[in-house]
Amino acid sequence: MSDGEGRPPSTVEAGPSSAGGPDGKVVIPRWVQLVGLPLAVVALWLLGHAAGKVVELFIVAGIIALVLNPLVSAIQRTGLRRGFAVLSVYVGFFVVLAAIGYLLAHPIAHQAERFAHSVPHIIAAANREIAHLQRTLNKAGIHVHFVSQGKTALQTLGAKVAKSSAVIAEFGGELLKKAATAVLDVIAVFVLSVYMLLYGERIGAFVRLVVPGGRQHLADAGRRERLEGDDYPTLIQRAVSRYVGGQLLFSFLLGTSVGIGLYIFGLVGLFADGRRFAFAFGVFYGVMELVPYIGPFLGALPPVLVALFTHPLTAVWVALLFVAMQQFEGHVVAPQIFGRTLRINPLLVIFALLAGLEVGGIVGALIALPLLSITRETVLYLYRHLELERWPKSPDPLL
Repeated sequence: MSDGEGRPPSTVEAGPSSAGGPDGKVVIPRWVQLVGLPLAVVALWLLGHAAGKVVELFIVAGIIALVLNPLVSAIQRTGLRRGFAVLSVYVGFFVVLAAIGYLLAHPIAHQAERFAHSVPHIIAAANREIAHLQRTLNKAGIHVHFVSQGKTALQTLGAKVAKSSAVIAEFGGELLKKAATAVLDVIAVFVLSVYMLLYGERIGAFVRLVVPGGRQHLADAGRRERLEGDDYPTLIQRAVSRYVGGQLLFSFLLGTSVGIGLYIFGLVGLFADGRRFAFAFGVFYGVMELVPYIGPFLGALPPVLVALFTHPLTAVWVALLFVAMQQFEGHVVAPQIFGRTLRINPLLVIFALLAGLEVGGIVGALIALPLLSITRETVLYLYRHLELERWPKSPDPLL
């Protein structure tokens, strides 16, 4: 490897002011190790603390741009301008999203109509069950008043809920504020990701200018194999692509397993609608698996509710199926798949997910694994291109 100007790299260990070391590595002087690196860590921490929300939005948008960039580049190679390639990718994404919604529309509409016809029977059954519970508790010496004189159980409960209307209204207002904030964040991420994709080539060129060894790759841009084999932007792109591949494989396996499980439940008579809507419920569960932690719960909610409308015992069996699936996926499938695709120890995968959830909530858990993969590639790249200047050995063996 040359130093970027055609001269062979120095074979003498560099001093504090030297930019080159053995094997052409960039040598980090001792004063930078002692002062610069700690100050950089503190500055990054202060930046993250002061502008955490902004940094989070940029990270999410950057990961989305890295995920979509291979598609944009592939379309661009057909001769289409990059702006139109970005537009085509986003249009295709929304078309796929609409197709999934259309696929799920029939079972949802069918069950909604069935539920509407069943509402009077459900209310009557609820009144009977609540009244029966009150009588049972009263006989046991536990005096409760779910049912008031001359009213049904639900009317009594409704009156009690109405007394807490101020609390409910306050909660609803906070919920609306959070929903509005979430919508604005989604719009901001969308706009940022579009701009990152539009200027992706310029961003890549700038990164190559600032990372160690990047200028050499710009000088050797004609040697494609060398550029892709040790080019930092390319390595980061591949790291995120491996994460996406692992996530898609994970979602496919879990969605398929859920669909097969529900279909078997339908065959044996535990959940009749499971056989009819196994495909739709499996697709929905697979899509929801893209959302960490709350995704499995959201994916299980529709079939459990449908089973609940059919029979409470059926809902129990369906819920047990999803609990078993979630335990299996969390402790076995996820660590193994992401450990292999990200080339990271499964223990680090679990740690990253838990740390991301603790630091940034659901969004933190969502971006934890791609950031872990990016961190791995960054550390390996810097290890190949940087070298710490050695400190002189102390004559005293105890120091």
